[in-house]
Amino acid sequence: MSDQASAVMTRSWRVPNERAETRLDVFVRHCLPHLSRRAVESAICCKLFRINKKVGEKGDKLFPGDQVTFRGAEHWLLTAPISQSQLRVTIVHEDDAVLVVDKPAGMATHGFSGRDQDTLANFLAAERPDLSMIGKSRWEPGLVHRLDRETSGLVLVAKTQAAFDDLRLQFHRRQVKKKYWALVWGIAQAEGSVAYPIAHDSRDKRRMRAITYPLPRSKKQKSWMALTRFRKLWDADGLSLLEIEMETGVTHQIRVHLAATGHPIVGDTLYGENDQEKISLERQFLHAHRLEFFHPRDHRVVKMESELPVELRGVLAGLKPMG
Repeated sequence: MSDQASAVMTRSWRVPNERAETRLDVFVRHCLPHLSRRAVESAICCKLFRINKKVGEKGDKLFPGDQVTFRGAEHWLLTAPISQSQLRVTIVHEDDAVLVVDKPAGMATHGFSGRDQDTLANFLAAERPDLSMIGKSRWEPGLVHRLDRETSGLVLVAKTQAAFDDLRLQFHRRQVKKKYWALVWGIAQAEGSVAYPIAHDSRDKRRMRAITYPLPRSKKQKSWMALTRFRKLWDADGLSLLEIEMETGVTHQIRVHLAATGHPIVGDTLYGENDQEKISLERQFLHAHRLEFFHPRDHRVVKMESELPVELRGVLAGLKPMG
C-alpha cells in the first residue's frame, strides 16, 4: 500500500498534566500503542507529527496543553495486519491448536505497522482472521517464532492463547528442535559447533556480529549467548551442504555463526560473498526443513518436514558431490 494510494487521516491529542515533559516518541506510543517503537520512529522521521503546528522530533519534550497532531496515510492508524487473500503459503499441518506453514523465501514473517504488506502475517489475517488476538502482538498473529525474509521453510503458529503460551515456554526451555539445510562456501568440517556470543553491529544496524574474542571492559556491549551445531552432508566444487540445528534463537544466528567460521551461506549478501558468476541464486541458501515440538494439547511429539524449494534443488543439481 503506497502512501499515495492510502487515504490521508488527521488525529490530534492534548497533552495532559500527568504527561508533562514526556518525549514525543514516548507520547505517540502511549496514544497509538499498536505501533512498534520502530514504526513510531519511522513516522516521526517522515514528519507526520506536529507539536502546536510545528514538525516534531522524537526527542522533543511536551508540556501540558500542547497539541500533538498526526497527519498521514491511513495505514499508520491500522491496529493489525491487513488481509491479503492473494498471498500463497502452503499449510503443512493444522488442528485445533496449531498451524504449521511453509514460508517461501522473499516473504517477511511479519511487519511492524499497517504499512507493511506481503508478509506471512498478512496471509494469516486473510486465511485465519481469528488469530488476530493470539500471541504477544497483533502484528504477529499466533506466530510463535520467525524466519528471516530470505529463509524459507517451516513456521509454527498457535491457534489459541493457551497453545501460544505452551509453545513459547517450550522454546524458552529449548525443547523445540529446528533443523535447517544451508549451502555454504568452502569445505566445512564433518561436524562441529559454534558458540560465539552475538551482538548488534554498531556500524550497520541491519547486521548482527559474532564476538570472537574477549572485549575490553570499556567496549563491552549487550550480547546474547548462542549455540549452533552443524553436520556436513556432502561437499562439491568448493561448497558444503550442511544440516544445522540451533540450540538458541538469536537474530541471524545461523548466518552470523557460519560467516564467523569462514563458511558464509551462498547467496547471503549481508554476511557473505556474492559470487553470481559461480552460483546464480537470488536468495540465501537457507531452508528450515524440520520442526519437532510437543503438541500443546496432549504433549505428544509432533514432527514436520519440508522439501527444498525448486530453486534450491536446482542449485544442488548443478553440483557434483564428492562425498
